[in-house]
Amino acid sequence: MAGTRETSDAATPDALPRSTVDRLPAAWRPYARLARFDRPIGSWLLFWPCAWGVALMGGLPHEIYLILLFGLGSLAMRGAGCVYNDIVDRHLDAQVERTRDRPLASGRVSLRAAWNWLFALSLVGLLVLIQLPPLAQGIALLSLALVAGYPFMKRITWWPQAWLGLTFNWGALVACAAVAQDVGLPALLLYAAGVFWTLGYDTIYALQDIEDDALAGIRSSARALKGNVRLGVAIFYALSAVLLAGALALVGGPLAALAALPAAAHLAWQLRRLDAAPATALRLFRSNSWAGALVFLACAVAGT
Repeated sequence: MAGTRETSDAATPDALPRSTVDRLPAAWRPYARLARFDRPIGSWLLFWPCAWGVALMGGLPHEIYLILLFGLGSLAMRGAGCVYNDIVDRHLDAQVERTRDRPLASGRVSLRAAWNWLFALSLVGLLVLIQLPPLAQGIALLSLALVAGYPFMKRITWWPQAWLGLTFNWGALVACAAVAQDVGLPALLLYAAGVFWTLGYDTIYALQDIEDDALAGIRSSARALKGNVRLGVAIFYALSAVLLAGALALVGGPLAALAALPAAAHLAWQLRRLDAAPATALRLFRSNSWAGALVFLACAVAGT
């Protein structure tokens, strides 16, 4: 692809070592890294709320096609969101040690090429969108306002992680609408549970950059909480578990709420392991792919 310049092909420190991106042709690697294909955890975190919605509304197993659609859409739209975020944040990224080697901030991908890549990924998302029922399509389109606003939140609020929660869990509402042709109280509770889950795990993630963020003037919930990060994350995760249990109980009856216990136990494990070390923060953040899977199983129990 045109628009690159010759520099090192370094990956950001939190990328997976020896990922499939390393096996791509050299000219493709910066674009794959710009879309974070070497960091699949973000796609999982975007996908799981969609899968929750399908499962909670009783869409399993006959709506497995929707699960596959949401998987493809999550990969493409998470990539598009990362490209857009890096376009907006390219100057800030150059000031933060963990992000200064990102393809756009380092100059390995030009601004024009990044916009073209964003368009291509968005086109894949559009192809997924038109496969959904009309109500789900309309709800999905509303998320564009959240996506567009997210990169600016770290400049105007101490809680950009809350905005990310609103954005990343929107798929739960889309999926519920796609299966049930409605967005009722269980869907809203599931969405709220996801928002607080994201607020917790992204606060943990922000611990990696807390010093560089302070120097660059970037705001985050980790900085806002100061010495109370563990307490803050505990509150966020507890609210997430309670809201999830409420959604499960409304769909599957009171006993179905017990299906939330494995996910709640995993979140409690994260809290027990939490400290300020960047390596620990990254490991705990990545473990939320398992938390999402446990919530999916809970939703499947309640929905069936």
